[in-house]
Amino acid sequence: MLLKVNKSLNFSKKARSLKNIRFLIIHYTGMQSTRVSLKRLKNPKSKVSCHYFLDRDGNIFRMVDDNKIAWHAGKSKWKNINNLNKYSIGIELQNRGHFISYQNFPKKQIFSLIKLIKILMKRYKINKRNILGHSDIAPLRKLDPGEKFPWNILSAKGIAVWYPKFELKKKSYEYKSEVRRKIFFQNIYKIGYRFFNSSKKTKKDRKIVMAFQRRFLPDEVSGNITDKTLKISQLLS
Repeated sequence: MLLKVNKSLNFSKKARSLKNIRFLIIHYTGMQSTRVSLKRLKNPKSKVSCHYFLDRDGNIFRMVDDNKIAWHAGKSKWKNINNLNKYSIGIELQNRGHFISYQNFPKKQIFSLIKLIKILMKRYKINKRNILGHSDIAPLRKLDPGEKFPWNILSAKGIAVWYPKFELKKKSYEYKSEVRRKIFFQNIYKIGYRFFNSSKKTKKDRKIVMAFQRRFLPDEVSGNITDKTLKISQLLS
């Protein structure tokens, strides 16, 4: 696969063991254009970067070597791992994002992403359960890659988790709201989500639910624990 090199100096200088690489984290840039995005990812003042950047034509730019820790995840958690930069490869997709004009992800871009993920999964023996979005690991701060990102397509290629749709047609037991909340948060805790109190309702709940829905129920990003939302959490946990 042809990679273009466009180096960023925004990374931790000490090399890491390649054995530490266990996750791939997918982002969108949230910026107006490829030119603006690359400029920011290379600007020392921004203190952000990624290992790979994909423009909307599917061109792949290597910005930080895999054995270096790029600064892409920020404050983050997944299961028992805090601050995932050390353990992950960051992949940025050019997309204006929610705060400018959120775009669909072009087929060329997704096709290149799938090829890249397959190579990295094989190279570092990464489990498909560890292919995550930024909003999965930082649900209170981040929305990317967002509800337009085609996780179901990645799943069909064997490089992301999804749920069996036919199971959704089966009738579910109806729970009261307090029980529904408890079960949902217990389920997503097993999946890997953090930054919430599973036994106590807080203002954070809505953002956590929306992060889960952006990933697994993109047509219903309401922040409400609907029957479908609950059932999907059960199927995945």
